[in-house]
Amino acid sequence: MTKPIFQLKSIVKTVNEGTPEQLNILDNVNLDIYPGDFITILGSNGAGKSTLFNTIGGNLKPDSGQVIYNGKDITRMSVVRRTEFLSRVFQDPKLGTAPRMTVAENLLLAEKRGKKHSLVPRNLKSQMRKFKEITAKMNNNLDDRLETATGNLSGGQRQTLSFLMATINRPGMLLLDEHTAALDPKTSEQLMNITDNTINKEKLTCLMITHHLDDAIKYGNRLLVLHQGKISYDISGEEKKNLTKEKLLTFFNDIQ
Repeated sequence: MTKPIFQLKSIVKTVNEGTPEQLNILDNVNLDIYPGDFITILGSNGAGKSTLFNTIGGNLKPDSGQVIYNGKDITRMSVVRRTEFLSRVFQDPKLGTAPRMTVAENLLLAEKRGKKHSLVPRNLKSQMRKFKEITAKMNNNLDDRLETATGNLSGGQRQTLSFLMATINRPGMLLLDEHTAALDPKTSEQLMNITDNTINKEKLTCLMITHHLDDAIKYGNRLLVLHQGKISYDISGEEKKNLTKEKLLTFFNDIQ
């Protein structure tokens, strides 16, 4: 039987503790994530989606419970150490790249993420052919802008670069935090196609927060619905394949 690659065990995160406004923004969350899972996540504002990602990424430490990666307790592991196996793409295209560095320099930096650094030449020129091949697959002219400062790219090109940087080393876990939300519909669709192709081809394990019902239904093999800090629904298999927007909306109506 396949073992989970990642587990959340009885995770609780509380805010305003000891006051009338005390709230469990994660309320005894249990989640097993298996190798190759592509999990889409839906939930209203305040449901706990960002807190879930911050707990997985190490930005927040739970008040109780365990975070397990490949059988090892990483609950207290730092964000920096988690970059050895975990990558994240944020909603804001500006957050994933260094604006004054070129596209090629950003990709080179991403290749070294989570690895030990030493005083050796960066050998950027020797990597240019590979970077051109990688970026050419994006079909948005990013391959013609390898020597362009990232701050001068369009939002779509910059977010595509962020995605490339997050996946260039085939991470053990990939977190996509509404990574298409700031893009126009056409660019969003292009990036989602790239995302789906990459995840399936590389057999990545991925969690993706989205506010698009259509994307949550279309992509991935599992769908989670969060509500008030709990996983209200975990839909997979034939139920996920046969899921419709109307059926999904009934889930939200049931938990209101």
